[in-house]
Amino acid sequence: MSTRTTRSTATFASSFRLKGVDELLPPGTYQVETDEEGVEGNERTVFRRAATLFYVPTASGTRVCTVDPDDLAAALAADSR
Repeated sequence: MSTRTTRSTATFASSFRLKGVDELLPPGTYQVETDEEGVEGNERTVFRRAATLFYVPTASGTRVCTVDPDDLAAALAADSR
């Protein structure tokens, strides 16, 4: 089974919350990684999302949190209003 990773950023203008992250997060740009697993079919391989990782900077480095991509999209949409 093949796996692929897509890297992107999420930029917030205001403080926000995400399920899976305990504290209120400050505005800024955050790194996001989406891991997908390949599912081989008869004629081609399709990919399904396996995990979305959200990187939160801390005083001692970076903490990686697994988040629901729908929650992340909702937080970004709420921030843009």
